[in-house]
Amino acid sequence: MTTAGRLPEPYGRDGGANLADILERVLDKGIVIAGDIRINLLDIELLTIKLRLIVASVDKAKEMGIDWWEDDPALSSGARRKELARENAELRERIAQLEPGRAQEKEA
Repeated sequence: MTTAGRLPEPYGRDGGANLADILERVLDKGIVIAGDIRINLLDIELLTIKLRLIVASVDKAKEMGIDWWEDDPALSSGARRKELARENAELRERIAQLEPGRAQEKEA
């Protein structure tokens, strides 16, 4: 039995798109989802939350100028090494400042 009112399948039965195809398209083009949440009481704004979500591939994000993960030590080994090198330099500087004081104490 066929139903005349049935909607056609979006990709047809033979050439259906799977999740991987859809994900590839989204990551290639990128998608932005934006929304605001406002909580008011008697026309007084108590809270505003602005939400922005970008879903894109790393290459597309870099193309858009988004690369914050490269400088985050929790997400990038290169950034982690830079952070450790900076901390190491600071500690060496502090030790160098303390050692001349110790040398003067030994001479006295």
